[in-house]
Amino acid sequence: MTKNMGTADRIVRSTLAAGAAALIATKTVKGPAAIALGGLATIFALTSSVGHCPAYDVADINTL
Repeated sequence: MTKNMGTADRIVRSTLAAGAAALIATKTVKGPAAIALGGLATIFALTSSVGHCPAYDVADINTL
């Protein structure tokens, strides 16, 4: 699994994941929307931590 995400991309994803987590923690977003947002935040956090996005492979994107 080769890295395909640059530093700026990883910072943006980490920031979005943290923001989504804050919205869920403060109960600003509730119910099914919170579940969906939590799933998206989890994906963003995981992909930014490893530096690889499988969707980028499919779309042939590399932000390094």
